[in-house]
Amino acid sequence: MLAMIQSVRSLLVAIFVLMAGSGFLSTLVGLRLERAGSGTMVIGLVATAYFGGLVLGALRAGGVVRRVGHIRAFAAFVALLSASTLIYALVQQPLLWGALRFIDGVCVAGVFICVESWLGDRSEPETRGTILALYMVALYAGQALGQLLLNVGRGDPAVPFVVGSILISLAIIPVCLTRSTAPVLGEAATLPLRRLFDASPLGVAGAGITGLVLGAFYGLAAIYARRLGLDLGATATFMMTVILGGVALQWPLGWLSDRYDRRHVIIGCFAATLAVSAALAMLPGGVLLLGLGAAFGGLSFALYPLCVAHVNDRLLPSERVTASSQLVLLYSVGAALGPLGAATAMTLAGTAGLFLFIALCTALMLGFGLLRLAASAPVPALDQQDFQILPRTTPTAALLDPAGADEPGPAAQTESS
Repeated sequence: MLAMIQSVRSLLVAIFVLMAGSGFLSTLVGLRLERAGSGTMVIGLVATAYFGGLVLGALRAGGVVRRVGHIRAFAAFVALLSASTLIYALVQQPLLWGALRFIDGVCVAGVFICVESWLGDRSEPETRGTILALYMVALYAGQALGQLLLNVGRGDPAVPFVVGSILISLAIIPVCLTRSTAPVLGEAATLPLRRLFDASPLGVAGAGITGLVLGAFYGLAAIYARRLGLDLGATATFMMTVILGGVALQWPLGWLSDRYDRRHVIIGCFAATLAVSAALAMLPGGVLLLGLGAAFGGLSFALYPLCVAHVNDRLLPSERVTASSQLVLLYSVGAALGPLGAATAMTLAGTAGLFLFIALCTALMLGFGLLRLAASAPVPALDQQDFQILPRTTPTAALLDPAGADEPGPAAQTESS
């Protein structure tokens, strides 16, 4: 166990530090744009640019890694991300910031591809679940703690960007100094989306809708919190609480889905997310906000891995890694569209529009789920695979899914196009 951790510790430290330095940028950029008088639609478009960059990076950054290798590619992506972060402190212009957020998305996707393919290469079938769990802890802990950087340098608006850039730059060090041999990144097979939808309409639609929900949240939740009257520190606490709540409920909900019809758990999660979103839309603020935020994070963060597990229940083992990589791309496309939908809703309905939009998305999915429940039979309990928490990063993350433990070597299946 200790030897396994030591073999990947430099990668885990790097992703923790990088997420601490970059995970709060979506929140900070949105808040700065609003304070400068930008409209909700402009803020939504800037948020969409980031997720659009993630999609493009997930599709194309693997080519850079193959040409120059993992360490050089990682250093290049991190250096560009660090430079981009400093530019925010120099010029505040929405069009430029939208372009910077797009670049950020491409760079973050490139970093994820480097780290996830490297972790996949270092893992054996019996250790894949443990390495994935450690990766998730490093990823979400860095992102959650990074929200506290919103409070840094209140007297100087450039300080949070400078501190973020410093942390991002420091993430290069453990990777550049590692003695671990980088893998060779190979091409991946593809699985048609139509094949996935035919196998599991509920799981595929759920992955896309979850992208809409979480893209809307990450893009505009800080604006929602500030318009409720929260100060900067309380806004950071709210964002951190949602992220940590998202980690806390995934295992209990996954445990339930392993023992009962997984469709019931998915539908129940969408129903509960609908109820919590409606409450947040009507909430004027106060002590309930953090509790509802934690509940929203716990429920909504669990939806994607539940949907992936349901799709995998209905596929051959040889198809699962490729299916997971396609589903994360579908999620990413939804995440790119989510901020636009939420921004439109907030323009029409005010502050409550964010969670009204999320409630509408989950209501539509709830109705579709109930129709699917009546239209198809459940997967027998013995045929269900074990639930596994999965990151919603790039298709490369599918290599860490223990469901693909019987797949060919990870270097042969990395990126889906």
